[in-house]
Amino acid sequence: MTTHYYYVLAVTLLLVAAASRQKLSKAEPVTLPGCPDRCGDVSIPYPFGTKDGCFLPGFQIICNDTFHPPRAFFPYDPPNCNEDSFDALDDCLLSQLNSRKPLIMTKDNIYSLNDIEDYTMPGNMSFSPVELTGVSVADGKLQVHAPFCYDCKLNETHYSYRGEIRISFPSLSPFFMTEESTVLMAIGKYTSAGQLNGPPCEAVVTFDDAVNGKCLGRGCCQVPIPPQATSNQVTINRRSSLRITNYEDDCVYGMFVDKYWYNFTSLDLDGDVFLRKNEARGVPVVVDFVIVNHSCPQPGQPAPKGYACAGDNTMCVQVPLDLMADGYAATGYMCRCSQGYQGNPYIPNGCRDIDECKNPDLYPCYGKCHNTEGGYKCACPAGTKGDATHERCAEMFPLPAKLGVGAIGGLFVIALVAFILLLRRQKRKMTQLYMKNGGPALEKANNIKIYRREELKPILKCANFIGKGCFGEVYKGYLDNQLVAVKKPVTDSVAHNEQFANEVIIQSQVIHKNIVRLIGCCLEVDIPMLVYEFLSKGSLDDTLHSNNKVPLDLDVRLNIAAESAEGLAYMHSKTGKRILHGDVKPANILLDDDYVPKISDFGISRMIARDKEHATSVIGDRTYMDPVYLQTGLLTEKSDVYSFGVLLLELISRRKATYSDHNSLVRNFVDAHKTKKIPVELFDKELVEPGDLELLGSLARIAVECLNLDVDERPAMTDVAERLLMLKRSRK
Repeated sequence: MTTHYYYVLAVTLLLVAAASRQKLSKAEPVTLPGCPDRCGDVSIPYPFGTKDGCFLPGFQIICNDTFHPPRAFFPYDPPNCNEDSFDALDDCLLSQLNSRKPLIMTKDNIYSLNDIEDYTMPGNMSFSPVELTGVSVADGKLQVHAPFCYDCKLNETHYSYRGEIRISFPSLSPFFMTEESTVLMAIGKYTSAGQLNGPPCEAVVTFDDAVNGKCLGRGCCQVPIPPQATSNQVTINRRSSLRITNYEDDCVYGMFVDKYWYNFTSLDLDGDVFLRKNEARGVPVVVDFVIVNHSCPQPGQPAPKGYACAGDNTMCVQVPLDLMADGYAATGYMCRCSQGYQGNPYIPNGCRDIDECKNPDLYPCYGKCHNTEGGYKCACPAGTKGDATHERCAEMFPLPAKLGVGAIGGLFVIALVAFILLLRRQKRKMTQLYMKNGGPALEKANNIKIYRREELKPILKCANFIGKGCFGEVYKGYLDNQLVAVKKPVTDSVAHNEQFANEVIIQSQVIHKNIVRLIGCCLEVDIPMLVYEFLSKGSLDDTLHSNNKVPLDLDVRLNIAAESAEGLAYMHSKTGKRILHGDVKPANILLDDDYVPKISDFGISRMIARDKEHATSVIGDRTYMDPVYLQTGLLTEKSDVYSFGVLLLELISRRKATYSDHNSLVRNFVDAHKTKKIPVELFDKELVEPGDLELLGSLARIAVECLNLDVDERPAMTDVAERLLMLKRSRK
């Protein structure tokens, strides 16, 4: 990786550590819902967390709110060693450091000018938790602060000497220091710093030779640390030959530190300015982190249990590790956002699209920039050419080309004008159709919504076709988040135009629980289209006679009969004008999810005035049609009563009105009625129970009465509905 990359990384970590709460509150989420995302001034992104359920194993952080503001630390578990000898104590510490939580061990030593040969006698040993001061999940790095070694003159006879610092993360922990980010550094006139398993660093200089800036060995030196070290130790030694002879008030230092944090200044060679400035919190150290002891899933394989890369737009990067534990090499991986995304790859939906067009310094574009999901497009403006991502666009149109473009532009204008004129003509046509189909009158209907043709267009597709009736095709689809049925006429005859207009007028006045509700219509077509509520169970005809017959007990069938009769009775007698259906049959009785019947298809309904009781033509299914109506063309309420009688027979027998070449359901029941016996053999076998035969006989008698050829002897629909309701109540 380049030096520039790590410089950007170091600056990023410092900015993360110092960012204000107000600024971060506007950012995207960095942790799981309900989890704290900060500790004082430090952002705590997942997989790190301070509360149970808010972090991955090994990534717990303790937020110490005894500080103001609070400070973040790794969990602290110091070793328990009570050995007497110095060597035994070291052995005990080393054996426990590898198995405990992250910590820092500090040894403070005191020596005297009069005791030159034994100036490294051990003094106080202390332990402290590792403090977290910044996290970059995008780069898999975090910043901690650690103390440093120093050798400072306190007075003319005694020195303060912190001779050893050990930074320790447990073996196979997610954390380790790398030579790419952290170095061993020494600062002083004559001093050297040592480390475990790595080269020492020696700084030798006089005050006059010191050059501010980089650490090049003159007053300040730095050397790499071992790669992927979970634990390392820094020691410091002032050159002993100079300890007695140099009585100047100065300090020397040794430390592990972020390689881009410190710029050498000769002012740090005299006095204790550096010590006083940094002793309280220590110096920054960059530490890498990975998901340890796990590997990225193989291509095409499902993610393993506990896989840390969350959601889409993330990628897994395998990290080769040299760490060893119990004789086995460790494995690990880190999560990153995919190319063109940024954020936290460890939380669901944590990686968000980058708007590259807002950051031209990193994503150059010398033309028109258009952000896309996961990337961006950069194109030269019209009339120019080139690779706009890498260079400025060049003019590409000479004068003839410009003239050609002008001509094409002129043609385009002509086409546009023609298109506008066509739209106006189409609009005028729609307006004329709207007026012709009674739009102004229908606008006054309170219960009718008038739809535009474009609103119904998505529904009128082959995939939505559900059936075809006498007067048109039926489609189902969604309008205003409601499932509806749309009837589209398939002929443009004048008679059908009249029938559709009639149906809109009638149904706008009919509101009943057993009549299909008309929701609206479309008038911007030659023949209006109607929009109804959709009933999921289909027609009674399908339920009774389809190949996949649905079991229907007697109570359900009785309810269908009673409520269908109630709906017809309402049409005949309880509206402003008498409304006749004219085509009552099982196919025109629709059922909802609870098998509640609703009368449909008013395509041939008639609104009967006093002087208009004759239909101009006989229309409907002749199987269910009143013979008197077929002979005279006289359509009355009793015509609907006859058709209902046929429907009732089908309901209790589960046979069609004409079920074979020589068998008529009406004739069979009428003949059986004349014998005054209950025609058990004609009933549906599913209904024949000893306790229900009397009820079935009553239903058959009502049906036969409705089929009387003498119109005056037929009961009114209100009487039929009342008798069926009484039979229904008798079942409770």
